[in-house]
Amino acid sequence: MRSTIIAIGLTALLTACSSWEFPGVYRLDIDQGNIITQEMVDQLEIGMSRSQVEYIMGAPLIKDSFEPNRWDYIFRMRKDGEMTEQHNLSAFFNGDVLVKIVTDVQPSEKGKMAGATAQSETATSE
Repeated sequence: MRSTIIAIGLTALLTACSSWEFPGVYRLDIDQGNIITQEMVDQLEIGMSRSQVEYIMGAPLIKDSFEPNRWDYIFRMRKDGEMTEQHNLSAFFNGDVLVKIVTDVQPSEKGKMAGATAQSETATSE
């Protein structure tokens, strides 16, 4: 009986210790979603087809069945348990043609979308 109580007590202590952070313990870097790089955003161009956008960006993380003309790409990176990087990109289509891009990744000067601004809508005549 006494050994059972000791075993239960030790198990409870070890379980409680699992939430503590021990110094020097390695934590994995966790990336989730679609990687969104500067080079990818620079290659996007209004007027591209869905297949061209998918070739550059990959399959979207979210294809909303209620809004089929919108694709959302989301990327999050955690290092040491802290959110270190997060990027979002939404591509809007009219039929099979890309008409608008909303992203927080600023296109570079050499990119095709150089006139776009971060967190704003890049659109052409629809």
